[in-house]
Amino acid sequence: MYACKKLEKKRIKKRKGEAMVLIEKQILQKINSRFVVNLAYAYETKDALCLVLTIMNGGDLKFHIYNMGGEPGLDIIRARFYAAEVVCGLEHLHQQGIVYRDCKPENILLDDTGHVRISDLGLAVEIPEGESVRGRVGTVGYMAPEVIDNERYTFSPDWFSFGVLLYEMIEGQAPFRARKEKVKREEVDRRVKYDQEKYSNRFSEDAKLLCQQLLIKQPRERLGGSMGRAGALVVKQHTFFQAINWKRLEAGIVEPPFVPDPHAVYAKDVLDIEQFSTVKGVNIDDSDSTFYSKFNTGCVSIPWQTEMIETDCFRQLNVFGPNYSRTPDLVLEPIVISENEGCFPFRRKKKQLPRSQPIPINPALLPQAGPDR
Repeated sequence: MYACKKLEKKRIKKRKGEAMVLIEKQILQKINSRFVVNLAYAYETKDALCLVLTIMNGGDLKFHIYNMGGEPGLDIIRARFYAAEVVCGLEHLHQQGIVYRDCKPENILLDDTGHVRISDLGLAVEIPEGESVRGRVGTVGYMAPEVIDNERYTFSPDWFSFGVLLYEMIEGQAPFRARKEKVKREEVDRRVKYDQEKYSNRFSEDAKLLCQQLLIKQPRERLGGSMGRAGALVVKQHTFFQAINWKRLEAGIVEPPFVPDPHAVYAKDVLDIEQFSTVKGVNIDDSDSTFYSKFNTGCVSIPWQTEMIETDCFRQLNVFGPNYSRTPDLVLEPIVISENEGCFPFRRKKKQLPRSQPIPINPALLPQAGPDR
């Protein structure tokens, strides 16, 4: 079973989000990780662009942090487990030269078994080896200081955002903005750049030290910030993750500390009618066809290719007769079966099966016998 992410064409055009949608699709089709939501297929309908993705029924981390009853926040064991799997997801993206730029609880999803995956790669961007990018993109309160200042960077912003995520999982609120606090964006940016986060007794010494090292303002001094694509290696070696068996975790055989109830819905009631309202004043015309043609290319995803090989389908589909001739099930000429004559001709007339009917094929497409054959 899969999930379908449906993107309304008119809404995309109104918000000028064509580039973001196309980048997400192109990046997703390169990803093959158990810690990142994978793309199975991409297609378009008359009104929408659709991404068929890994289904994640367990809700997002924001819901689990704030809406599971009791005080906000997760215990250290759950926070460590989710943080470790997010590190593996970021490691895979960075190895592919992709900086995520939107690491926050809403984008970390749980599956049926309690494992988490990174989702929503609309702000991700691919960085060629030896180069850097500039762009003030992300979510307020999660953007690194170098992103806020519109400086050039590589993968360091992801480790700052990861530090904010880890802090929020343990503390039950973000380090630079209290939940539901009404504060201007400029003030939050100022806090990110200059204020020091505060730690309660909910943090163990290892957790506090890791957050402090991830939330360093200077990217070169930040844990993992100066390691380029290999930043995850030093993060994994931190004492906070000492209890994690990384080989078992990467193989998906570590038992999650929490397994979602299959009968529960881990989401709040949808009350925002605006997101389902009709987009007015936007028309789809022929000028949009170029963009749609780039999106609507399907996707032979890496997991699907692996499944075809492991289930032996690929081998069975590539069976030939002698000298690469067609196998009997691909013979184009129907087999003529003679019928015994009897006294009742009308009972002899049998309907020809579709399998035995001739298949019309253009002769030009068939292999021609050359002089050397």
